[in-house]
Amino acid sequence: MSTLVLLTMTGLGLGALYFLIASGLSLIFGLADVLNFAHGLFLGVGAYATWWAGRHLPFPLAVAVGVLVGVVFAVAVELVLIRPLYARPIQQVLVTVGLSAAGVALLQAAWGADPRPFAKPGWAAATTRVLGAVVPNDRFVLIGAAIAVFAGLLLFLRRTRYGLIVRAGVEDRAMVTALGIDVRKAFTLVFAIGGAAAAAAGALAGMYFGSITPGLGGSLLIFAFIVVVIGGMGSVTGCALAAVLVGLVQQFANYYAAAGVGEASVVLLLAVVLLVRPGGLTGRTA
Repeated sequence: MSTLVLLTMTGLGLGALYFLIASGLSLIFGLADVLNFAHGLFLGVGAYATWWAGRHLPFPLAVAVGVLVGVVFAVAVELVLIRPLYARPIQQVLVTVGLSAAGVALLQAAWGADPRPFAKPGWAAATTRVLGAVVPNDRFVLIGAAIAVFAGLLLFLRRTRYGLIVRAGVEDRAMVTALGIDVRKAFTLVFAIGGAAAAAAGALAGMYFGSITPGLGGSLLIFAFIVVVIGGMGSVTGCALAAVLVGLVQQFANYYAAAGVGEASVVLLLAVVLLVRPGGLTGRTA
């Protein structure tokens, strides 16, 4: 029983991390039709900014600094690199792939390729007993952060003017533009939201794994893309469901089969969903 509880909590924690990355990625693609391969770099920038700030500030303030840096970086990328290329998808892919590679190289040049130990606050390094299982508290932090982001995104998308514009733009961007609404501001806002969520994921990934590397964002981005496809493009709810499913499948398969089987099981899950429901689990926005 204790093993089952521990695997479930670890899978939910990993799924929460995937959701934080995939939610912004899904909105960016759903609204702006940008397949942003540099999204993992947003995570890496947030992780290193939090790590640097954590040497001078308490952990919550360090995370706030990391998120702020992630937002500024994401907005700058949208304004300078992506906005001139909205009508040219191939160039978008080339630019975001190149930016990701260059960004990882810059992080490596600045702080080296070796893992940087990521100090956890005392309360996150402690454990809590749940139904006989000793569960690290960082799992609860990840789950709590994902729930907060999920609730915040739903409120934004359903209760605010710009949220309604984003939802409408995901469904039919041409119609929103025809109504005289400037969707470019919504594009920038969505990039800011995606940058904030990815940067927060970078900070929490450092806490979860105990260290950060320049390539951390790239490795997690693969699973984020899988979550986006399984959940449905542009659907935050679908992202949440898919992230939970992917995290649990990966953890249970790795434990009960062998190391590496979890990753293969996730790819198999992706193939099954694409065959049965090509539009994803929900196939709708929000």
